[in-house]
Amino acid sequence: MGARFLVDIASAIRKYLGAGRLCTFQMQWFGRLLMTKNLGNKFYALFAVVMLLAATATVSSAAEPDWKREWERTLTAAKKEGQVNIYIYRYERLLQDFKKEYPGINVVSVTGRGTELTARLMAERRAGKYIADVYSGGTNGNYNTLYKGKVLDPVKPALILPEVVDLSKWYGKEHRYADPEGQYIFAYLANPSGAQLAFNSNLVNPKEFKSYWDATNPKWKGKIVSLDPRDTGLGATMQFFYYNPEIGPEFMKKFFGAMDIQYAKNFRQMTDWLAQGRYAICMGCKDSLRAKGQGLPVDDFDTNKWKEGSSFSSGGGSLSMPNQAPHPNAAKVFINWFLSRKGQIALQKLGDPDDPPNSRRIDIPKDDVPMEARLQPGVKYFDVVKPEYGDMKSIFDLAKEIMAANEAKK
Repeated sequence: MGARFLVDIASAIRKYLGAGRLCTFQMQWFGRLLMTKNLGNKFYALFAVVMLLAATATVSSAAEPDWKREWERTLTAAKKEGQVNIYIYRYERLLQDFKKEYPGINVVSVTGRGTELTARLMAERRAGKYIADVYSGGTNGNYNTLYKGKVLDPVKPALILPEVVDLSKWYGKEHRYADPEGQYIFAYLANPSGAQLAFNSNLVNPKEFKSYWDATNPKWKGKIVSLDPRDTGLGATMQFFYYNPEIGPEFMKKFFGAMDIQYAKNFRQMTDWLAQGRYAICMGCKDSLRAKGQGLPVDDFDTNKWKEGSSFSSGGGSLSMPNQAPHPNAAKVFINWFLSRKGQIALQKLGDPDDPPNSRRIDIPKDDVPMEARLQPGVKYFDVVKPEYGDMKSIFDLAKEIMAANEAKK
């Protein structure tokens, strides 16, 4: 085996490792040493070549960020899995954008209300069926059913893309997790709720309202329609009422228990009743903005100026990853896309038009979000997504107590 052959091997190794070019002087110097009859010089030259190639290969490898290598591995594995099963409440329209971005990953979506989806997911698991890869819905179902049921893997380690991981891109410069451990339930929305209070503009003068307690004025007795307080559709509002020290359980008892409220389960029906004038005030009319846009005498109270301020919540916007998922890598790809700028822009553009979502990302345009659905500067907000407000048991126990008392009056 000649020295020239050794030089050729060194060159081939250099090209294979992508170590960059050895300069002409280096190659000539190594070549001269290898061509000598001195065996020690030959081994020295060959050793030097190997060490130089190893060093430059290490530099080249280090030049590629860790996240990029991890992302490529995850994406390759996701394409092999070929599918992601997403259980999603309200925002399934945005999945079309994910399909365009990743045509190699088939999307199977299961839609419905949050309580329906979490009940289905738990029933499937009891039957030994592990189908869901991702769950997107309200924090109440995520926390009280899935987290407490110990069926979740942490989301935090699944976040890979720098634009997702970067806390400066998110409201409050933080990722908001709705679980005490701060890693299982990622809240991606910051929706000002206004306590979900709407009114008929022909029957109510909103200027008369300066506080939530004004809704308990006897003049409104029998003129209010509301979702059942035991329904998770009022979850964030109930958290706001219960935990806000200026409102609290006493308000809930007076409002839900002493105002002769008509309770319903269909918020569209309630909005129709409100527009028709059958009721003056509605608690939980989620599509009031739609009705207002149609020219109907319906509007939301501007609770931003009320004594107790407003709240904001994640609404139906939190993500979790069920454990033992069939497509864990595809789930990671979806979650990273969904929390990226592209994903959150698609959410704001294609989300529920009756209740426009406001992303917690602050580095994206808000043109698709109506002013009333954005967080406003200078407003006193109560953030109900904090983990210490996540346990709803005491709230629903109170709601059950109130409704039982209502039934006993009949």
